[in-house]
Amino acid sequence: MLELVLNRSASKPIKVLCLGAHADDIEIGCGGTILHLTKHYRKVDCTWIVFSGSPLRRKEAETSAVRFLRKAARRQVELHKFRDGFFPYQGAEIKECFEQLKQRCNPDLIFTHYRDDLHQDHRLICELTWNTYRRNAILEYEIPKYDGDLASPNVFVPLDNSIARRKIDILLSTFKSQAGKHWFDRECFESLMRLRGLESACRYAEAFYGRKILIDLK
Repeated sequence: MLELVLNRSASKPIKVLCLGAHADDIEIGCGGTILHLTKHYRKVDCTWIVFSGSPLRRKEAETSAVRFLRKAARRQVELHKFRDGFFPYQGAEIKECFEQLKQRCNPDLIFTHYRDDLHQDHRLICELTWNTYRRNAILEYEIPKYDGDLASPNVFVPLDNSIARRKIDILLSTFKSQAGKHWFDRECFESLMRLRGLESACRYAEAFYGRKILIDLK
């Protein structure tokens, strides 16, 4: 297993872009990694974009983003109002959001949805991420769901116990609107991190799909 380590002493901030179709997607998919980055790297500049949500869900998303990015050097949270479940039919409008984003945000690292996710909204956000950003590092995160579309990721971020617990605590305490869903519970989130930890020889981890990674060996 090849390990890559970011330079913690770099003078410039690490610019991170997090993209989620729905209010809790970023938190479920890469929330632990964001907590880890902002804990260990003092200069994290994060743009956090959620593309859909009712007024209640957008409020939850805003609260959650602030909690996950509490230690970030800079944060910018954007909440859009596209209709949940209808993204493929609103593609032109969502594409325009990406075109505007490209003009003002050139991140070092992008977190987006998994290309083969069976939720149509998720797939569109991933497709537009790759259409928009051709020369940026992109990691695709996974969302557990009824459809059963988890696959074999190839990038892992180990998480210590405290970060894994904090990720779950924020999810459960912030997204009250999701409490009635049979999968939205501590056991589901912890078990996936534990499984990915097993696959990467640690206790807990989040996993990603790195489809195109450039390693500069100069």
